[in-house]
Amino acid sequence: MKFLSENIKFLRKTSGLTQTELADKLGVQRSMISAYEDGRSDPKISALETLTKLFDLSMDELVFWDIRTKGRRYLQKDPLKILTIALDAEDEERISMVGHKASAGYLNGYADPEYMEKLPNFSLPNLATNRTYRAFEISGDSMLPLMPGTLIIGAYVESALEVKNGKTYVLVTKTEGIVYKRVFNYIQEKGKLFAVSDNDRYKPFDIAIQDVLEIWEAKAYVSKEFPEPSSSGPVTLEDLAAMIQEIKADIRRTNDR
Repeated sequence: MKFLSENIKFLRKTSGLTQTELADKLGVQRSMISAYEDGRSDPKISALETLTKLFDLSMDELVFWDIRTKGRRYLQKDPLKILTIALDAEDEERISMVGHKASAGYLNGYADPEYMEKLPNFSLPNLATNRTYRAFEISGDSMLPLMPGTLIIGAYVESALEVKNGKTYVLVTKTEGIVYKRVFNYIQEKGKLFAVSDNDRYKPFDIAIQDVLEIWEAKAYVSKEFPEPSSSGPVTLEDLAAMIQEIKADIRRTNDR
């Protein structure tokens, strides 16, 4: 139980819970939460199991990992990696293109050199030369005014912790496939990224960081269609603030469950 007391205190505070609120969720008196956090008493097995579900972590991480100083344990894994890139005759990197029809195959073949060699590739001017890029064709209307068929040019992100709230990214995931969304980083708090569409007809959803295979920061796009004027206008700082408040409310509702 080396780190248990500090972990309980840290997780409770970062989740915005009072000792009374956490006590209610565990079915104990508030004084017991104080005792847990001070190391004067250890939770029963049933309470430990509730804590792991509440904070979405393993028993091993809760008891034996120093979350406060080291962060969530899964963040210590190797950063995301690209194993295969396309090169031209001068050994300069080119941009491999993942079309909509190739998306399903990319999930299985992104680390397979033979698969990657079959993808079309091209180059673009005015992109920083110290990054690796990939192009993904978007489908659907969730990110209007960008139309279906638009190519999003993404720069590879080595660590999920680098994701900046409100920026747009292409996420390659085990659960949702390949998605292009506005992303909010709640890895430290919940171990998740929250994906938000610019088209408000689509509800935000979360993706566990363990399910993220690749992250590409949107840097440019190529489209055969010019965006139509939007009656709602572009996303503003006020819109982003409202998105953040909605995500925080979702987190609180998740904790309450």
